[in-house]
Order: sequence, then structure tokens, then C-alpha cells
Amino acid sequence: MAKPAHKYELQEVSEPNLFRDYFPYSEVCKIPFTDRIIPPSLPQDFWITDTTFRDGQQARPPYTVKQIVDIYDMLHRLSGPNGVVRQCEFFLYSKKDKEAVEKCLEKGYKYPEVTGWIRAAKGDFKLVKEMGLKETGILTSCSDYHIFLKLNMTRREAMSRYLEIVKEALNEGIIPRCHLEDITRADFYGLVIPFVQELMRLSGEAKIPVKVRACDTMGYGVPYTGAALPRGIQELIHGLRTEGGVPSEYLEWHGHNDFHKVLINASTAWLYGCAAANGAILGFGERTGNSPIEGLVVEYISLRGDNNGIDTRVITEIAEYFHKELHYHIPPNYPLVGSEFNTTSAGIHLDGVLKNKEIYNIFDTAKLLNRPIGITITDKSGLAGVAHWINTHLELTGDKKVDKRHPAVSKIYKWVTEQYENGRLTSVSSEEMLALAKKYLPEYFVSELDKLKQKAQEMAFHLVEELVEKSEFRTMDPKLQEPLMKKLMEDDPFIQFAYVIDTEGKKTTRNITQVIDKAKYEKFGISEDFSNRDWFLQPIKTGKTYITDFYKSVMTGALCITVSAPIRNIEEEIVGIFGMDIKFEELLKMVNDTSIEEEVIKK
Repeated sequence: MAKPAHKYELQEVSEPNLFRDYFPYSEVCKIPFTDRIIPPSLPQDFWITDTTFRDGQQARPPYTVKQIVDIYDMLHRLSGPNGVVRQCEFFLYSKKDKEAVEKCLEKGYKYPEVTGWIRAAKGDFKLVKEMGLKETGILTSCSDYHIFLKLNMTRREAMSRYLEIVKEALNEGIIPRCHLEDITRADFYGLVIPFVQELMRLSGEAKIPVKVRACDTMGYGVPYTGAALPRGIQELIHGLRTEGGVPSEYLEWHGHNDFHKVLINASTAWLYGCAAANGAILGFGERTGNSPIEGLVVEYISLRGDNNGIDTRVITEIAEYFHKELHYHIPPNYPLVGSEFNTTSAGIHLDGVLKNKEIYNIFDTAKLLNRPIGITITDKSGLAGVAHWINTHLELTGDKKVDKRHPAVSKIYKWVTEQYENGRLTSVSSEEMLALAKKYLPEYFVSELDKLKQKAQEMAFHLVEELVEKSEFRTMDPKLQEPLMKKLMEDDPFIQFAYVIDTEGKKTTRNITQVIDKAKYEKFGISEDFSNRDWFLQPIKTGKTYITDFYKSVMTGALCITVSAPIRNIEEEIVGIFGMDIKFEELLKMVNDTSIEEEVIKK
């Protein structure tokens, strides 16, 4: 570890330094410059770290445990045997967070290493110890915006608090990774360097690495030569290494895309001595997102000169997983993974592609990404071209593939030729082709209503299965069950009626309904017999959650479904059935908005 030539002392201030010359809130921020030129210093070994399951999750509906494990598997294969994707970081707070960490640790992969993320609070540190992790990120906000305006502390108080938790980590033999939040608005020599120098002193004494993550929280960092602190990345990384004494291998960059610079900023951090660049799959992250892992992978190969064991084809697998399993829409023109990133539309470009694919393709995308160069449809495409487009874009294989003799193909091609006969000069867009395919091949598409129905059913399953797992519910004691059912009814107004049935088919709970429906259910008393109902018989028989077909409620006249699930005791024996009648149209309204709202409902 290189020792800095000068020891910097913390500069305590009575008022926050908000750098108003550079960040006038009522104007676009400014970029200061100096006359200093810093030479590049690319580390001999550099790598990628992943925040898909931490910062990436803050920008989208939470992943399930299975989805986290699936994505972790793909990151492992993408990384290759040399650990180009070196680490992943995880939240450690909820039951689901902990289960996901445990499942990933069970894989036994060397890379990506599983690490944690906690706040700078001693109480949080026990989570790291409980999970048995070797490294954890610690939130150490370093700008006066955060210290004064959010934490309501002085610089000395904040620094002391951060150092306490770092010392605790070192005492436990755990590597602390200090996340210097908002470093591109921080007083570099008044706080950042004094803090970092102290971290390196503690690291030397403990003979344990103390890592430093430079967090460009608001995307203010700029890659330009001569750009001054606090925004200039060249100055910032150089200063952390030479003035702060941080070895390249302890240094990491984490950026955001508020000003469209997230990838070039990460590359600049690499070039000027930062070993690790942090990112997330598809650039997910708070607000405008983090560096996209797929972009970092290609940039890494370009800078290094070889792939160092990376399997770039996994990039396409990840994109397909997000599309098919998570129903996430990737913009067609999104680099490397969008449906049309390697498709040319301009007629003159199409002519070039037909002569030689290299003219308008970035590299051999078929070999490196399993993505052959795309074609666009014109009057010259023929029936075979239309059939190829349909099979490719609808991902039809085997018996589902259409050939040029399919009636729909000839109808679509007829429409195309008529367009050009009427003077069209541009190629047919994918949106137009998709609309034609939906019109003439409707059997290959799932309707929006069907998608909503599926989402609604998934939500209903989640609610029922979550409740029957609660210890109070397993007791079959109505006094413990009914408060939970009432709370569920309050939180989810689309539920019309909730009830518990014993294994004889007799209702054991009082009528739990919405207030407006209470009088309608007065005839249903305790011990009402439901033993002949499918929603009772099927879970008893199969031990699985059951959902009925649609029916019109006799009580309310609403279109309903019933969802039911077995209740098990601690010996996992079925002791009852929990069911709820759901007003389906009300449930659809809840899932017909954003996916974020869907997740709020689930909680």
C-alpha cells in the first residue's frame, strides 16, 4: 500500500459546502476545469462488480428468490472461470433477502463472490455476521448535502460514526467496503481524503483490506481531461490513489446515468487506476440507472484485448430471461440486447448488409451473442423473408414455425407489396409487421386481457399462500386467524369474503367481509358445511393452492373467482382450508397499472 506524502486533517465547517458555483440548483450544473493533465494508469488486473440485487432492485419490482438465483447463475457463466464479474452485493434485511443469499451461497461458486450491503449502523452489522459473509458494503455518505441536510450531523460526527462500524468489521475479520455516497459533490480534501487516509491506516494495522467505492450518486462525474474536482473522474481516481493511499485493487467506481455518461465514466475510472467498475444488468438502478453490466463486459474486452474467459453469449440469455420470465420490455434499439440492435432499416444500408455483413454489423453478433444480423421487410423480401421475420420475431420453433405457404404469410406480403406499389420508399417497421402478425396470426399471441388474468391469479396465489404460512394461521385457532384475515381484507379491497374451513368442510371462522357486504353474508354461520365445493375438495386432495373458474356471486352479483389453499400444522399435516372470494374486475384494476403498484399490493 503506497503511503501518501501528505497527511490531510478533517476540515470541520459550520455551514455545508454545497459548491454553488458548480451546482446552482436553479440552473444546469457547471463543469470546472484545471490545466493539469493526468496520464492514464489502467491497472494490470481490473474487473466488474454487480449491484443487480441491490441498487438494481431499487428501480424495479423486487425479484423473487428463484429469479435472483437464476440471474446469479447467469452472472456466474457470463463471468467465466477468471472472475471478470468478481462480486455481487445483496440486501440483508428481509427474510427473502436472507433466503436469496443462502441459496446463492449454496451454489458454491467462487465468482461472483456474494457480499452484503448495510447502513453505517452497528445494529445492522450483526446481519453480516449471521450470514457468514466475508465482505460487506457500508453506506458512508461523504458530501455535505448528505451529512448536513440528510443526516443532520457535522463532518466529524459522520466520520466518527463511519469509522466505528469499519473498526467493528475489522475486529470480526470482515472486509469493509465503504460506499462514499455522493463523492462528486463532496469536499475532496476537506473530508474525503482525511477519511480515506484513516481507512487505509486501519487497513494497515488490521492487515485486512478496506475497500473504497467512489459513488457518483447523482451522475455528476465527467470523463474529460482537465475536468476539476469534485466532478472530474480522472482527478478523483488519481487523488484517491496518490493522496488517499488507496491501492487500485481496493478501489471501485459506482456511477449513475443522469447525464448519459454512466458507461464512459466507468471506463474512465478503469483507465485512471480504479480496478473495479460496478454495474447492474440492463443498467437497472436508482432513477436513471447504473452502468449496464453487458456494456461493461464489452468495454472490458475492448480495453483488455481478449475476453479472459467471458462467455458473451450469456448476455443474450439474460435479455431473453428478462423478456420471457420477468415480462420486461427492452427497447428495440437498446445496445447489444434490443430486438433490433443489429437490424438495419435504411434501404441503402440494407443493400450494404446484403453485400457484406461487416459493413453494418458491429462484430459477428451471431458468434459472440447468438444474434444473427436482423433483416427488415421490403417488397424484395418475398414470402420466405416474411416467414423468416415471423419465425424469428415470434420465436417460433419446430411444428409452430410457419413457412412461406402459410395463408397468413401471403396476406402479409400482399400488404407489403401494395405499400411499395403506392410509392413507399422505407422498409416496413417491426411495429407494422407485429400488427400484421397479430391480425393474421392471432393464435400466436396472448391477449392483454389474458396477461392481466395471469397477473391477477399470481397475485391472488401470493396472498393466500403467504397467509397460510403464518404461525398464527397454522394453529387453526379462529381468535388468532381472524385478525390476520381482517387485516388482509382492509389492505386488499378486492377480496369479498374470507374464511377458514376444517377438514370436515365446516366453517370455523366468523364472516370476514367488506363492510358494505356484511349483511349479505348473515345466513352463513359458523359450522356452515362447504364439503362439496371444489375449492375445498381440490386442496384437500392435492395439497396445492386451487383457483376456480369465473362465476357470478350469488351474494353480490360480482364476477368472482375463489382461491383456496391448505393450512398445515407444524407437522405439515393438512388441518384446514383457507379460502377467499375475489371480485375479479376489482383485482384487474389493481394489476392494470404499473408493476410497482403491483408489488405494493403484494406487500
